[in-house]
Amino acid sequence: MMPFTLQHAGSAQEAITVAAQGARYIAGGTTLVDLMREHVELPTRLVDINALPLEYIAVDGDELVIGALARMSDVAAHADVRRLHPVISESLLEGASPQLRNMASIGGNLRQRVRCPYFRMLDAACNKRTPDSGCAAIDGMHAGHAILGTSTHCFATHPSDLAVALVALDATVHVRGPQGERQFPVEDLYRLPGDTPHLEHTLQPGELIVEVRVPSLPYGGTARYLKVRDRASYEFALVSAAAALDVRDGVIRQARLACGGVGTRPWRMREAEALLQGRPATRATYEAAALATVAGATPMPGNRFKVPLLQRTVVRALELAGETR
Repeated sequence: MMPFTLQHAGSAQEAITVAAQGARYIAGGTTLVDLMREHVELPTRLVDINALPLEYIAVDGDELVIGALARMSDVAAHADVRRLHPVISESLLEGASPQLRNMASIGGNLRQRVRCPYFRMLDAACNKRTPDSGCAAIDGMHAGHAILGTSTHCFATHPSDLAVALVALDATVHVRGPQGERQFPVEDLYRLPGDTPHLEHTLQPGELIVEVRVPSLPYGGTARYLKVRDRASYEFALVSAAAALDVRDGVIRQARLACGGVGTRPWRMREAEALLQGRPATRATYEAAALATVAGATPMPGNRFKVPLLQRTVVRALELAGETR
């Protein structure tokens, strides 16, 4: 472990000031500490934000509000979360082991780094870890990598299950920084790799995620999260889908669909949503929408199986969302 300093912030403004000077935020530390141990990240200053009053989970008007320091386990078990947006609870329970859920914060989960093995191998080329060094995954092991939003510089998948559910639900993230406060869709928190894969998010220096807000949706209570992985215990997604359907008299009035394990960021399937709206809630409709989800896929030799797997996963997730009404 390389030497570093740790400062405990007593207020959000204090934390932001220190972070704007180059310090890294730390809460649960379930990702950052691992990366520091492996020398993948070597921050010299950390600012502990656990004392900030950001652990709340509440309903504000027609929105579910989740503080950035709420722990995954608390959010997953919360009565209002399970009642209003069970897909959030499902994504959290599928996203980590009980031990990690007890430590990891919501803000930290949204900011976790990719799980590409070459990102953590210091002797392997990785443009995300060391810009312009190359990408060892191209000619190496890449079965778990992305087929959507890829570039010649990086095609590592985004790892957060929660982010997939939040993108499907049109959730917004609220941040505070040296220039004040702002809010934007969770989807816009993430960048595509392009030729700068080391730039993963759109936060400005010092900006702190404060909370996530999820709007009330007529189909929020019946949305479902389905995750396919190599093993049933704690593992990252090969393919996942968060599906929400507003079905009335057998017809889909509105639809929301986002997928994980296949994109370099949580992937909103808008073309599939458009195909679902106004159509009967049948398997044939779901299969047509699933076909649209892979229209822009660019698989590599080792992950071509994700194309049919994504389609099957989407169909089943839509069936589950439709069955709950």
